[in-house]
Formats: sequence, C-alpha cells, structure tokens
Amino acid sequence: MRLGMVIDLKRCMGCYGCQMSCKAENGTPPGVFFARVIKREEGTYPTMRRKLLPVLCNHCTDAPCVNACPTGASHYAENGIVDIDKDMCVGCHACMVACPYNNRYFNDERRNYFGDEGPTPYEIERSERHPIGVVMKCNFCRPRLAEGKDPACVANCPAKARIFGDLADPNSDVSVLIKDRGGYTLHPEAGTSPNVYYLPE
Repeated sequence: MRLGMVIDLKRCMGCYGCQMSCKAENGTPPGVFFARVIKREEGTYPTMRRKLLPVLCNHCTDAPCVNACPTGASHYAENGIVDIDKDMCVGCHACMVACPYNNRYFNDERRNYFGDEGPTPYEIERSERHPIGVVMKCNFCRPRLAEGKDPACVANCPAKARIFGDLADPNSDVSVLIKDRGGYTLHPEAGTSPNVYYLPE
C-alpha cells in the first residue's frame, strides 16, 4: 500500500475548508498551515482569471527531507507516509532546506491566538503535539487514519476536490483518476516522486 492524495483543480473553489479543518484538527500555532491554498491571478483585464493551488506535504517516495535528516527524525512511516519523530528532531532545519516544496515549519516559540489573554484550553491541549524547537508538517492525519477516517482536509472539503487512497492499487479511485484525467505532480524535475497528484482544470 502507498497512500496518496489527488486534488481536483476543476472542483476546488478556494474556500479554505481544507486549510481551516487541518488547522482545527492539528491545532497548529498561528501562521502555521500544513494545508494551504495559494491564489494568484493571471492574464490582463478584462480577461483575467484566478488560479488556485492547494498545497501540502507531498509525502515523496524519494523524500529529500528524509535523506537530509541527520538523526532519523524525518522518516518513512507506514504505507509511504513521511513523518517526523518529534522526540528525535533537533531542530537543525536540514529537512526544511532539502524540501523543494516549502511545506515544513519550525516551531521556534510558544504562540497563541489571543496574545496577552493567554492560550485557550483547546490551544493548550493541542500544543502538546507541537513541542518547541522541532520541525512539524502534515502527516496525512495519521491518528485519523488509525481510526479508519480520511485526513481532515479530505473529509471536510465541501466540493469533494480531495480524494485519498492507495496509489499502489491500479483500481483505486486515486489511481483511476490519475490515469483518466492526466494527473500530474508538482516540480517533477526534483525527482522526488510525490504522492500528491493534481487533476487539471
């Protein structure tokens, strides 16, 4: 089994549902988004159009972050997921430099959303997942997967633009979509063999 995701750019409407559900599920600090939606405009008036690109860790089969990590904190977990062992991470940033997709974050200080009022009970509970001085990133919501659930961004996408499944199974929904719709990965020139694919608009 090799878990991966397909993102249908024809369905994505830029609602930030993936971004916010990911943040709620993982309790990431202010400014940290494991799932982001990049927006840009192209063309010239009056024929401009808005382009949307949801991004997250690509869980590469040949992950440069894993190869660069000196302690083994960045590693391949079950089913091809790339994850970080927070107890082994020394915060050296080597994995962040190696990642061609810029989808890792360094937790350098304790931050909360309400400043002097202090963290909410929710923030206190979730912050235990993210110790200071370590790198953090998307892990396809491994705790949810262990419960038989889809990642939060997939489960909460109102447009059903995200599909999750086994890329090693040629008959899975993700594999069929990639084949039938011409799915592609970002930065193929990096040679990382990402496991997040995009379907063209």
